[in-house]
Amino acid sequence: MSEKKFNVAIIGCGNIAKGYGTTLKPHEHIALVGAADLDPQRAVEFTQEFGGTAYESVEALLADPSIDLIINLTIHHAHAEIITQCLNAGKHVFSEKPLALTYNEANALVKLADSKGLRLGCAPITFLGEAQQSAWQAIREGQIGTVRVAYAEVNWARIEKWHPNPVPFYDVGPMFDVGVYPLTVLTTIFGSARRVTAFGTVVYPDRVTLEGKPFHLDTADFIVAAVEHANGAITRLTCNFYVPQGSKQIGIEFHGDLGSMYLESWHSFDSPITVREYATDYAPMPILREGYNGTEWARGVVDMAAAIAEDRPQRATGAQAAHVVEIMEAIKTSYSNGGAVAVTSDFPSPAPMDWAL
Repeated sequence: MSEKKFNVAIIGCGNIAKGYGTTLKPHEHIALVGAADLDPQRAVEFTQEFGGTAYESVEALLADPSIDLIINLTIHHAHAEIITQCLNAGKHVFSEKPLALTYNEANALVKLADSKGLRLGCAPITFLGEAQQSAWQAIREGQIGTVRVAYAEVNWARIEKWHPNPVPFYDVGPMFDVGVYPLTVLTTIFGSARRVTAFGTVVYPDRVTLEGKPFHLDTADFIVAAVEHANGAITRLTCNFYVPQGSKQIGIEFHGDLGSMYLESWHSFDSPITVREYATDYAPMPILREGYNGTEWARGVVDMAAAIAEDRPQRATGAQAAHVVEIMEAIKTSYSNGGAVAVTSDFPSPAPMDWAL
């Protein structure tokens, strides 16, 4: 008798859905059984390409008892509402980032999942990439000594130049949209944050969509934050929706007592890594296994399905995602009101991938 497949369905069939559909395909034990979207035609088009049922509504999808897990790919503002709806329907949930737009909302989602005995996972999952895991292993093993400083760069260009609906991205700002990526990598490596100090401003307030419609920014599009971790490490994070991605300021630099390490990309699983002893030249560092070309979006879902089957914790947890939301909320409070802002939550550290131990 064949092993029962793990059934997943997608809510939200926007740009990122194709990445999930494509990267789920090789995993034959996971069945993508359908999708729903506020625009039913988008669900139809998605399922025509990737298979499954185009549900007429979110309610119809959640009523299907065969679905084990929901992948929530809705816009940022809808995450808390949709996740709550899914959990109350008795479904495990894996959500795109951020988990919510406030820590209170994010923490309430974690508690709701726990109370119902359900799994809640959240992107970003780029810390599961081959390059990111390799950098983490080298740091754990002390290759560059105790790491005390990290520089993380998120120059994410101008969303309106490629996305048909840029306004929601600017409404939440670059920290909640893309700053969340290196923050998740860095909290994986360094652990919880305890205090942040930040500066933020609008550097380019008046923009135009691809359709030629002007819009105005009120949320900071340029942010610099200092994040103090409980282990003593300090992260300096720069994040904006202005500087092109081709900037020479990219990736994450780790600086330790014995040397430095440069992870060229915090999101590409096959990112180059270079390392050097203190004040010498950088040289390439091999990664632990061949890296996936780009980002395997479904890796967190695949790990969660395995974790459920094996009765172990998944690596991308709601608790870590909620902690990162608290950091980002503290950054916003700091640049809005001035001064340092405390961060108080914690999360269980994720286990390294089996091949990265």
